[in-house]
Amino acid sequence: MGDFTVKIDMDKCNGCGTCYDVCAFDVYGEPVDGKVVLLVEDNCTGCESCVSQCPEEAIEVIEN
Repeated sequence: MGDFTVKIDMDKCNGCGTCYDVCAFDVYGEPVDGKVVLLVEDNCTGCESCVSQCPEEAIEVIEN
């Protein structure tokens, strides 16, 4: 996979689970206590589906 860093602004994250639902690469786990869980960041391909679908604009994907 690619070499990407996923940054989540936990102050903005509302735990809706949209990133979990749209990510085909199991980067995210189901939200816990109202916040997203980053499972396997190394799986990120940089497709930014999570970024475009996040209603709170809480996710940023950065290419290393």
